[in-house]
Amino acid sequence: MCEIEDKFKLPAPFSSKEKPVWEEYAQLAEDHNALDLGQGFPDYSPPTGIAEILAEVALSNNSLIHQYTRDYGHPRLVSTLSKLYTPLIGREINPQTEILITIGSQEALFSSIMGHVDVGEEVVVFEPFSPWYKSMVKAAGGVLRTVPLKLKKKTAGQVMTSEDWIFDKSELEGVFNIKTKMLILNNPHSPLGKVFKLEELEQIAELCKKWNVLCVAEEVYEWVVYKPNKHIRIASLQNMWERTITIGSTGGTLSLTGWQVGWVYGPTKLIHNLMIVHQQSVYTGTTPLQEVVATVLEKELAQLGQNDCYFNSLPTELDAKRLFLAKVLTDVGMKPIIPQGGYSMVVDWSPLESRIDLSTETDKWKDCRFIKWMTKNLGLQGIPLTPFYPESGKSLGENFVQYCFFKKDATLEKAAQILTDWKIKL
Repeated sequence: MCEIEDKFKLPAPFSSKEKPVWEEYAQLAEDHNALDLGQGFPDYSPPTGIAEILAEVALSNNSLIHQYTRDYGHPRLVSTLSKLYTPLIGREINPQTEILITIGSQEALFSSIMGHVDVGEEVVVFEPFSPWYKSMVKAAGGVLRTVPLKLKKKTAGQVMTSEDWIFDKSELEGVFNIKTKMLILNNPHSPLGKVFKLEELEQIAELCKKWNVLCVAEEVYEWVVYKPNKHIRIASLQNMWERTITIGSTGGTLSLTGWQVGWVYGPTKLIHNLMIVHQQSVYTGTTPLQEVVATVLEKELAQLGQNDCYFNSLPTELDAKRLFLAKVLTDVGMKPIIPQGGYSMVVDWSPLESRIDLSTETDKWKDCRFIKWMTKNLGLQGIPLTPFYPESGKSLGENFVQYCFFKKDATLEKAAQILTDWKIKL
């Protein structure tokens, strides 16, 4: 009988006992029946008409709609995405060779890393970053190099926005070297809500070109940008198309996080490697959902630039929620950092630290203790920021927590009542 050798144990990135931050805190909210503003998705129905289109496709007489579609993406969907992004990037995008449909943006990121990063090669990311970056890079045998986004100091009374999270150009230059293979740019940034300015993007682009580095642009919140800010796609900058892989998804574009339809576009030579990883792991995506997404995007394309277009109406809808939650958090004594984009808001909770007894919580980092204390004592759930930092940088996130404002007005009003009642006790 053959014995299984130790070398077949799970690799290090997948053997950690730590739970993903979303899993841990979602369970905490459920255990204490708390109002959950930690999870980054809406708690109400998708855009008008989408459910009807889904039902129509499901009940269609076209039996093939329930069978395998093309490995690399449903023909109708890749064609629609080509029409959407071609004018935005400023070049013709081939739907057959330059677009890949994935199982959500996470598979797109995984395929990008596994398809291009070899053992010992380095990947640059900005802190804070998704915990998945670290495990994916490690799984590929790569090395993560990080550059912090630090909050600029402002005088008392000035409104803080996510624009105030900036990187030091010399620090960024310092991590590039001959081993650097890839830079991951999350723009608009999650969890900070920062929308990178043209000057910042040009600095990043110049370094990528100087060191012949790939850029993976995770742009899932590309349409959730608040005026007067504008989202600039780094692939549209001079000589960046040939070295950029851009990621999008229905989660950020159509607020359908549970559908798990993502996409990647870029030059054929780069997308080819992703296609191989995709085909050998998940093979193909869900045909009916890809058909529905294509139908919905075709409708939005027809009214692109108009107020009725969901790409335009969504940030308008969320702007009021964003400002409402910011005022509530300010009134209770916290310091919200108004996001330029995305669904969530980072908040400096430290002004309340001296007024709360966190000794009942045992976590190493104060933001984790604060969130758990709020969940258990107030019934309001957020997400701590330190899980989005490497061990060496966690002190930068310890004074901050995150709340999602893409919720029903009634949900936000309930959160406001919880905080207002708490303020009276404080």
